[in-house]
Amino acid sequence: MLESEDVIATVAVKNISAAAEFYEKKLGLKKENSPEKEILLYKTGSTKLLVYPSQFAGTNQATAATWVVNDVDATVRALKGKGVQFERYDFPGVTHEGDVHVSGKRRSAWFKDPDGNILAIAGK
Repeated sequence: MLESEDVIATVAVKNISAAAEFYEKKLGLKKENSPEKEILLYKTGSTKLLVYPSQFAGTNQATAATWVVNDVDATVRALKGKGVQFERYDFPGVTHEGDVHVSGKRRSAWFKDPDGNILAIAGK
């Protein structure tokens, strides 16, 4: 039924202006035309990210969105250069190389937006 349809990741935020600053200036996303003034819509790769105001912003304690990248380490360095702070999680079987979590050949890193939404980057 939905297997051939596109999906849009959605992230709730409290302050749409602060979110725009973070997603555009720190992550480098480009804003697209949005159906509503208070909703931010970003094209990211072949997908989209919808950022909207909600009183429940930041309450999700799991990863809200993951970007799959060619080089996790280079992406971490670039984001750190823009002031993004990375999280450190202790998962079974995972070691850390700086801000990068390593599990076998899988390399990942997590960070939060200004509302505490958990975002990730993972290697292809």
